[in-house]
Amino acid sequence: MTTLITKLRTIHQTVFTRVETATGNNIEGLLARFVFLSVLFFYFWRSAFVKLDGFFPNAGAYAQILPQTAEALHYDVTQFDFHHHLIVYTGTYGEVILPLLVVIGLFARVASIGMIVFIAVQSIVDVWGHFVDGGKPFDPLASGVIADQRILWVFLLTIIVLRGPGWLSMDRLLDRFWRDDKQDTAQASPEPQRG
Repeated sequence: MTTLITKLRTIHQTVFTRVETATGNNIEGLLARFVFLSVLFFYFWRSAFVKLDGFFPNAGAYAQILPQTAEALHYDVTQFDFHHHLIVYTGTYGEVILPLLVVIGLFARVASIGMIVFIAVQSIVDVWGHFVDGGKPFDPLASGVIADQRILWVFLLTIIVLRGPGWLSMDRLLDRFWRDDKQDTAQASPEPQRG
């Protein structure tokens, strides 16, 4: 029995060491970005573009982002204060720009942190502004839209924050460019004379 377990362990170690070597050290970020693209990117973009009339947020954007304030002001966008406009513009354009940055892997770690903050604010607005049942973590139901799904969204983005965007990303390309440029500059600059 011990030899069977030893053989199985050896096979396991060999297979997964080869997988790890073949994929490099940072396939997680690339996979996380791919899953984000396939599951969440179009959700956020559709949500953002529904809120826009051309380049400007419409009354629906104010109703979705600041529901109680919008209702109190009878959905009259002209009655909102500067900070309300700032919140709506930031939220709407954040929903366009941040997912795009995550997908192409440009400033992906910062964009992922931005998306985590966005999801937290979105969840707070949904629960306390739109009175959606938030569910709770560690309950036996896996169908909670807020608690269960959004914890998974945040986990996905946390992988990008911790591991980076992966080898097929704009960040990686720019890093190579900056590294090559730095080396060219170092080679071009003359050695200081010592005397």
